[in-house]
Amino acid sequence: MKVSFVSSPDFRRHQNGSYESGLYHPEIPDRLDAIENRLHRLGLWDELEIVEPMPATAGQLGSVHDLDYVTYVERACEEGPLSLDYDTGVVRESFLAATLAAGGACQAVDLVMSDAADAVFCAVRPPGHHAERDAAMGFCLFNNVAVAAEHARRAHGLERVAILDWDVHHGNGTQHTFEHDPGVFYLSIHQFPHYPGTGDATERGLGAGEGATLNVPMGAGTGDSEWIAALEGPMTRAIDEFKPEIVLLSAGFDAHAEDPLSSTLVSEAGYRTMTEIVVDWAARHSNCRLVSMLEGGYNLNALARSVETHVSTLRRASGR
Repeated sequence: MKVSFVSSPDFRRHQNGSYESGLYHPEIPDRLDAIENRLHRLGLWDELEIVEPMPATAGQLGSVHDLDYVTYVERACEEGPLSLDYDTGVVRESFLAATLAAGGACQAVDLVMSDAADAVFCAVRPPGHHAERDAAMGFCLFNNVAVAAEHARRAHGLERVAILDWDVHHGNGTQHTFEHDPGVFYLSIHQFPHYPGTGDATERGLGAGEGATLNVPMGAGTGDSEWIAALEGPMTRAIDEFKPEIVLLSAGFDAHAEDPLSSTLVSEAGYRTMTEIVVDWAARHSNCRLVSMLEGGYNLNALARSVETHVSTLRRASGR
């Protein structure tokens, strides 16, 4: 089946500040090299439709972020290397990478909405789900999945968008963007308590959006069986009630047992089953419209194996 893969060499131009200090930062360009090298080595790369992203427009970014914040990020990058918060740095090229990441997410929505692809995986960096309306945090500058969700509504007239986030860290920025909005259902499975401290099960949305947020926190030491049970149980029931017109996935792979930034034990086999569940959601409710965006994943070998499993499962399972 036709799976598109959003990729650009310019994503590697982003650095989380200067490396002259010798300090290690886990969100590095090598992450994309590890993914693409494995896909090439296994012959999967040639079976994908490779898409070169275009930068997000000011209107697309402004649907989620304050435009003053967008200008602030642009100017900070021009002055880089510098840090926007204690773990989120930029260099001059970071603004281009960040706008390409958000723009590629919008293009991915266009591809599935036009039936040009059955599913799309966006191998982007910097990641996005921690970015707030007016603040960078957690390695994230712009909230790629949130920009994609607004693009799906504004450009394609969709009324019900689902965002599943299975990164081990709760997507505070995505939740806060839509917590008052009943038209975007945010579902997150994540380690808790853990960075960034949000994502308790009691957080269900606010005002008109109450009930359109579902957090299923997982304790340290949980793995495939617990994460799959959450997706098959409460999350599938919620999706079946909401009936999304498109499914967006914040696909972090840092819940893997080998990841240095988590204490959970998900395996490649677990990600395979989790992908199959989400594909089924899209098949039953969204005419197979599924867009997956890379978030975390910091053990290079585990990340590459997990993305390969995810993409190969999309190829096998997607289709109309």
